[in-house]
Amino acid sequence: MTITSLAFLTPGNFADDDPYPGLEDTLRLFEYGENLGFDGAWIRQRHLEHGVGSAAVFLAAAGQRTRRVELGTAVIPIGYENPFRLAEDLALADVLSRGRLQVGFSTGMPHAELLGDLVHDGDWRSFDLGYGRIARVLDNLRGDYLGDEHTVIHSPGNTQRPRLQPHDPGLTDRIWYGGGSLRSIRWAAGRGLNLLTGNVISGEGTDDFVTAQLALISEYRRLIAPDRPGRVALGRVIVPFDSAGAPTRTRYREYAAARHERTLKPQGERRTLFARDVVGTSEQILEQLSADPAVAAASELRLELPYEFGRQDYEQILHDVRTVIAPQLGWRPETVARV
Repeated sequence: MTITSLAFLTPGNFADDDPYPGLEDTLRLFEYGENLGFDGAWIRQRHLEHGVGSAAVFLAAAGQRTRRVELGTAVIPIGYENPFRLAEDLALADVLSRGRLQVGFSTGMPHAELLGDLVHDGDWRSFDLGYGRIARVLDNLRGDYLGDEHTVIHSPGNTQRPRLQPHDPGLTDRIWYGGGSLRSIRWAAGRGLNLLTGNVISGEGTDDFVTAQLALISEYRRLIAPDRPGRVALGRVIVPFDSAGAPTRTRYREYAAARHERTLKPQGERRTLFARDVVGTSEQILEQLSADPAVAAASELRLELPYEFGRQDYEQILHDVRTVIAPQLGWRPETVARV
């Protein structure tokens, strides 16, 4: 087991009556993670919830508060997005960050019964809101010229051939797909996308989470083009106790206990499988991670921070993982920590 890249994924919580402090705390967490030496800082995109509804806007701000760390989003539900306008926003945010964006997509549509008619005109249930829509984003990011070779547009002081601006074709190499089923894995590999696999996947032919996740990673690596070996990032909820006080440790244990039952068997008609949260002392966490063959199969580890916690909790978790746990997994920071 050798972890070559260490990142974290945060929900970006904020209060309903005053969202700014929570969003500012999340930006500060990105700064804190960079100063610790983390390789990546990722934000969830959430609609109708107390979280970031536009990852591109948030990452544009995060790009101005950081200098080195990769800036990711996991994941953008593509069914709510316009492929051209989203490509414009992502390209602009990426250029402003000097090429640090890592963009994850999914085809799920949470709250579709509430949002579908607000986002789309017409019978949106008949639209292609899945893989084809992601492919359109990729095509737009490549920046092919519109019209024929004689087509130009005029603006004050300028005449040019039209294409998506800013032109940022390098971003297409940093597109990820949140794959939870064999079908989605095969599509992502066929498109040459990087793979995100977290703590929620489909149980196909097995009730065991790790067995199912290993099958997804193996299938992806079997199908990805040899000349472009895509990146594989594995997510786990990891909550160490080491520098936490007694009341915080109790709260962490209660959090894990409340989520344990869902990990015991597949859930729902889609047979959804959930990974166990990795909660305890660094010694206990290292023992559990070292025994997890899915962790050993991926060289990039993404720490998934719980939804319910505050910034001080997140900073304590990041500190303990970076200083105690990650080095024991073979990870070495590219820069010296500044915290």
